[in-house]
Amino acid sequence: MTNKFEILKTGFFGWNNFKFIFKELVKMLSNKDSLFSYKRFQTTVAFFLFIQGAVFVLVNYVDTVEKFIIWATPILVVCGYTLVQTQKEKTELLNKEEV
Repeated sequence: MTNKFEILKTGFFGWNNFKFIFKELVKMLSNKDSLFSYKRFQTTVAFFLFIQGAVFVLVNYVDTVEKFIIWATPILVVCGYTLVQTQKEKTELLNKEEV
């Protein structure tokens, strides 16, 4: 039988995993190699902010779909452009490594 404190330390939401993620986030913002990509992190944060905003707008303006479309279109365009640029840079890097 495992100790409760051992689960808090080594479990999925344990202290060791929290430290690992925090160290990788610090590396991502510095010049060191990291497992995370800064651009993908930005895209993910932007996407989740869009989802929260979409839910907020839907809750407050259920009767008008036009207001939601007017609000969502520029956000989705920016998110899509960022995603395409990130994928394009990744493809260019892979093509340079092959040559």
